[in-house]
Amino acid sequence: MKIAIGCDPNAQEAKEELIKFMESKGYGEITDFGSNDPIYANVAVKVAEAVAAKEYDRGVLICGTGIGVSISANKVKGAYAALISDIYSAKRARLSNDANIACFGAFTTGNKLREELVDAFLTNEFEEGCASQPKVDAFVEYDNKR
Repeated sequence: MKIAIGCDPNAQEAKEELIKFMESKGYGEITDFGSNDPIYANVAVKVAEAVAAKEYDRGVLICGTGIGVSISANKVKGAYAALISDIYSAKRARLSNDANIACFGAFTTGNKLREELVDAFLTNEFEEGCASQPKVDAFVEYDNKR
């Protein structure tokens, strides 16, 4: 798996901790898109564009709350970013919604929880033809028309 990760300066430490965790779990190739830009939208869009272009399988974005990066990433056609703060949602982001980017808050979740959330996000897969397929098809169809 190829994973793109980025954050704003507020989340630098959280990003570094998540990179170490993902590397220790052997999730695949991780590319750091940076954290120096105080305008979180810039890194969020770069990660989202790379994921939407299928250069990366998944993306991970972190800012203070995760809200700003999720809104920014979702402006990119083909990027489906989910703000995740609990395990059930982390699983359902993949299983029910085929999200390709996980967004986290550095100020709203602790390191160990972020590790569990990213683990749940990266180890679950959307199943083609599942009960959620018509819902996913609907937002993908809308996205493709814009």
